[in-house]
Amino acid sequence: MASSSARSGGKPVTVARLNDAVLGCFGRVPPSETVDHLVRYLGTWSGSECVIQFAVKLIAPFLALRARLQHKAGLRASPESAGAAAYAKIGSILGDSRTVWRFWGLLPIFQWLISLERSPPATRALLTIERLQGWSMLAYYPLEHLSYLLSHNIIPSALPSPLSLFSSSPSGKKKLIKLDAGKLSLWSTRFWAVYVFLHFAHLWEDRKLLIQRGRALKKARGGSGLTVEERRDMGGRWDAFWSEVVVNLGYLPLTIHWSLEKGLIKNDVWVGLFGLVAAVTSFRSGWKATALPPPPPAPPAAAPAPALAASPAATEEKKEEVEEKVGATGYEL
Repeated sequence: MASSSARSGGKPVTVARLNDAVLGCFGRVPPSETVDHLVRYLGTWSGSECVIQFAVKLIAPFLALRARLQHKAGLRASPESAGAAAYAKIGSILGDSRTVWRFWGLLPIFQWLISLERSPPATRALLTIERLQGWSMLAYYPLEHLSYLLSHNIIPSALPSPLSLFSSSPSGKKKLIKLDAGKLSLWSTRFWAVYVFLHFAHLWEDRKLLIQRGRALKKARGGSGLTVEERRDMGGRWDAFWSEVVVNLGYLPLTIHWSLEKGLIKNDVWVGLFGLVAAVTSFRSGWKATALPPPPPAPPAAAPAPALAASPAATEEKKEEVEEKVGATGYEL
């Protein structure tokens, strides 16, 4: 008796077909340029600094406030919000992950300082500013790493002094350096604040160079307007400039707040808000930077080749040939 698949004319169900249908189901999913772009961005150094942490810092206080208001209105039994506590834990985990990820932060700083000396910026002022920024980061990262490791009891709070390697005390005991995680964190953030303040000076120099560039382009064209490509280039440069301004303005109050023992901002909502502004703007800039360039325009279709005109000699030969054929029939041209 024929099987049901044979009677219906369908293909028999085999292991290979099941394999293709189940394990190979992604073959029916079309490629996504958005996903490709996201992978490119998150694979960059700035892409690892995600927006999520600062967004969570805003969501958690909002949920806690909503729970308290609902409790006062008699809409819930407890003023505590389980969702707020969960979001706070996520924010803490994300903060730890970002700190751990920055353990490799010194490598791009070394790379930057080396390339800076071989390819200096346009002005001496910018060179000095970037040198100072690089050195501030060389101090920031080790202090942050030590503070993090101490706060998690990964390293002891007292380490042997490097001087004890070259000298010994009569008792034979090595001199120890006591480390305080809180103070190390304060000083690391202060060096970050130095970087942020220096970046405002950097942006001021960048602004002057952009203005000079725009004037030079107009002067080269005799005062006439810029071309489409030049306007697009200048627009991109100014967009990047203002993005850096917004990012720096977002980080400025945070670095000051974290650089002070008692802090500057009393409400953590503002911490999350400033951080979110900086993170979203940085995400936007990074997203643009990792976008693939647009494909070049297709060349115009080639015009059809003109028909070649016959030479006078060839035309005369053709005419004589036709006359002979026509004359043979008894007709005249």
